[in-house]
Amino acid sequence: MGRPLKYQQLEWTLMKNKHSLIALYWMVILASIQSTSALAQEALATDETPDTSLTEEQLNPEQQEYINWASGIWEALDRQKGEVKIPSANVSFTVPDNFYFLNPNDAEKVLVEVWGNPPGNAVLGMLFPEEFTPFDENAWAVTVQYEADGYVSDDDAADIDYSDLLKDMKADTREASKQRVAQGYETIELVGWAAEPFYNQQTHKMHWAKEIKFGADTNTLNYNVRALGRRGVLILNFIADIDQKELIAANLDTVMAMAEFDQGARYDDFEPGVDKVAAYGLGALVAGKVLAKTGLLAALLIFLKKFGVFIVIGLAALLRKFFRKKPSVSDE
Repeated sequence: MGRPLKYQQLEWTLMKNKHSLIALYWMVILASIQSTSALAQEALATDETPDTSLTEEQLNPEQQEYINWASGIWEALDRQKGEVKIPSANVSFTVPDNFYFLNPNDAEKVLVEVWGNPPGNAVLGMLFPEEFTPFDENAWAVTVQYEADGYVSDDDAADIDYSDLLKDMKADTREASKQRVAQGYETIELVGWAAEPFYNQQTHKMHWAKEIKFGADTNTLNYNVRALGRRGVLILNFIADIDQKELIAANLDTVMAMAEFDQGARYDDFEPGVDKVAAYGLGALVAGKVLAKTGLLAALLIFLKKFGVFIVIGLAALLRKFFRKKPSVSDE
């Protein structure tokens, strides 16, 4: 009997995939689904409960190659804690023991090679909860970016109609989706607000959440934070599943408190007539209109994570043996 159509379609998709490591990732899923399915069918014939867990000896060559690749990436990550300075943004992070920070190179590796995003994300780093690796099914993270477009006035903070803004953002996302499809990636749809924008005039930090749908996948939560500075904007984006909304909301204040502009680069340090003023306000910042004014695609970047392998097979427990937490910088 031939393999189900959905598996045949998956194999056809892999032939078009530009990233060989991502293709390998899905080949592991495919092989493991078939292996697990066979175990289940055999158990049904004997009225036994199937044991779908895998041992190292049971791995096929593709699965072993994935294990070696994943553990190699994990062991090479430089996980930082304590004070982390980002000179290009004039920002310092104070990373507590229950989080770790990845440098730009490691962050790009996770976003592209592990989570399947297009390359060239211009991230300055990523934050992860200490309890998770990038390969965990329930992992969530925060990307760090900076736009040096100048001082963003908050004069329009009380005048923004977020319902109208959402309509514009959906249209912009449809255009961004067309670009992704042309590059061989799946579509993006902005479903709506998961949390409406809120601006704190004392801290000059703003946050909001969008519900995003990638192709036919489960909806993804993009929780956005913007910290205004004297010469630009610090961008913190949470990457998580939509059912993790409450968890992210519970960690929001902790993450926002980690990052502060250095003395002399803070919002209140702005000098009228001396410092550059951005060509947009808070409303355009939320909507991503920076793209229209500056030509920077970073304003519309939406990061994606994929974890199918841990949902359908017993490989996760085995991977844990390889992902022994290596000491962070502060522990060495």
